[in-house]
Amino acid sequence: MLTPSCAKVNVYLLIFIRILEGFCEGVTYPCIHSLWMKWAPPLERSKLATFAFSGSYVGTVIAFPLSGALAKTFGWASIFYVFGLLAIVWFFLWWWLVAEAPSDHDTISREELEYIQQSIGFTQQQVKGQPVPWRCILTSLPVWAIVFAHFAENWGFYTLLTELPTFLSDVMHFDVYQAGFAAAAPYLVMAIMIQIGGQIADAIRSRNLLSTTATRKTFNCTAFLFQTLFFIISVYMTSAKAALTCISLAVGFGGFAWSGFSVNHLDIAPQYASLLMGLSNTFATIPGMISPALTGHIAADGTKEEWRIIFYIAGVIYCCGAVFYGIFASGERQPWADMQPGYAAHADEPAESEE
Repeated sequence: MLTPSCAKVNVYLLIFIRILEGFCEGVTYPCIHSLWMKWAPPLERSKLATFAFSGSYVGTVIAFPLSGALAKTFGWASIFYVFGLLAIVWFFLWWWLVAEAPSDHDTISREELEYIQQSIGFTQQQVKGQPVPWRCILTSLPVWAIVFAHFAENWGFYTLLTELPTFLSDVMHFDVYQAGFAAAAPYLVMAIMIQIGGQIADAIRSRNLLSTTATRKTFNCTAFLFQTLFFIISVYMTSAKAALTCISLAVGFGGFAWSGFSVNHLDIAPQYASLLMGLSNTFATIPGMISPALTGHIAADGTKEEWRIIFYIAGVIYCCGAVFYGIFASGERQPWADMQPGYAAHADEPAESEE
């Protein structure tokens, strides 16, 4: 809500306030995993985590057209005031409704509490004070497979999030208002696909059709390869509808990738899932700084040929992410994430032993 005022005063003040926003926003995804490590039974991790993450894309679906309408009607500053007020409303709802752990929830039934704690295998009290094996984390290839995949997915996401309206305006000749609505379409597909992917992934694991490792790799790598394909096809389309359809499919298939890398932290080290998400999300935020600047430099004239370069770069990064994740990812709890003697080691993985 301070952004418009800072922008009018000084560009450096604007940059400073954006950095502060980033510091605050950076804890969101780790906090989500911090909750799921205490709330999500192993065979419900995919559907619960992806349901939560889909909120990012539902928000994008609403934000793109609403921002265009607000800017056209009330000016660009109104966008920041409206979403700032919505964030304040959300804060009070969160404060009222959310409990950190099942044992802290006021109205949870005893049956549900016991089911969650027995399924997960450890309680909030048991994991407190556990030493963090940083050396093992930083030298673990499954961890870096998640980091690489998260980076690759966010490269395409940030490229389109920040530049899709520009692409639709420059290449497909939409006006600002139309571009806002059109840019929301891919994220509507993404919001739907990410939840479908979570349901399918957990169904596959619960029926022992694939191991957790095979499930994560299949969803992640298949999604990346289809995203590469549709990204590249989209810039060769001659009609706006065809290009937007390809972009929507490219973004939509990313929903299946979230049933791979984004839940994987909870598989390999559930008690450290929030730390691992913080690590991967740190690297995955780098595209948000590089991609828009690179896009602005390459697409300086807004020609289709320039945009082809941008989409080819995204495709190459997706392919590299698919290869690295496909080779090094794991869905098994890592040895360095075993509970210390006296704790309920392995008890949070009943489905893994069945697989």
